[in-house]
Amino acid sequence: MSHTDGEVREPTRTDEADAGDDRVLLVTRVVAIVIVPFLVVAAILLFGFPHRTGELFAWAIDPPLSAYMLASAYVGGIWFFVGVAVTRRWHRVAPGFPAVVVFAGALLVATLLHLDRFSQNLSFFTWVTLYATTPFAVAWLWWLQRRSDDGRPDAVDARVPRLVRGMMLAVGAASLVTGAVMFIAPTLVIPVWAWELTPLTARVLGAVLSLPGVVAVGFLRDDRWSSFRILFQAQLVSLIAIACSLIAGRDALQWDRVATPAFLALIAVAFAGYAALVVGMELRTRRSA
Repeated sequence: MSHTDGEVREPTRTDEADAGDDRVLLVTRVVAIVIVPFLVVAAILLFGFPHRTGELFAWAIDPPLSAYMLASAYVGGIWFFVGVAVTRRWHRVAPGFPAVVVFAGALLVATLLHLDRFSQNLSFFTWVTLYATTPFAVAWLWWLQRRSDDGRPDAVDARVPRLVRGMMLAVGAASLVTGAVMFIAPTLVIPVWAWELTPLTARVLGAVLSLPGVVAVGFLRDDRWSSFRILFQAQLVSLIAIACSLIAGRDALQWDRVATPAFLALIAVAFAGYAALVVGMELRTRRSA
């Protein structure tokens, strides 16, 4: 309470989360709700009309497999941001925010490097607006919420074993390194990649591959399963979409290239690992109840 000229005033609540209250701010929920429809529309366009991306999407993507891969990331993003909108505790989604910042920031840089490849249509201007704002907005939200995690587990929770965290970090590191090379030096990757890429689609795919890597970094400081449940559900959904994409776009795969079996193996290992983690940790959590 504060007293000024005899008047008693209630303290005002700031937009920044209080230390240790572990709440998701209203503004964080609102931004998540705003983002979801754009992801839904993009996923529908890329999955449903891969041969008309030059007309309906921000740029012409060929072969369709590249469009499917970007759409798969958006499908996982839908799951994550819906989780942000409905969850009550900040720590349950916090490790995903740095991954979104890296992904969206990489797509912004890729756009600026390849402006000549984009269509001058509504989808392009929507794309530019989103990626010129999203990395900064999400980083700002993370900054507002940074002190709110009290470090406590949920009432019903489990600790992720150190060995499992190490394995997830290894898979994430492989994905992150691959994505970084594709983004920084696409001309080195294009001749050996599993399907035909352009410098732009190589960089976009590199951004997609950064997501699991940045998420896995969160295991270095947090072993609560509740901190990763929504994220790994989202990544598992994305991996299912990637598997379906590889089946639907299998005609584009170049089986004589060295990266083809390596990429397919990475996806298979990631899918098996993430599925085992999600199922195993859910069983472990139930036993702790």
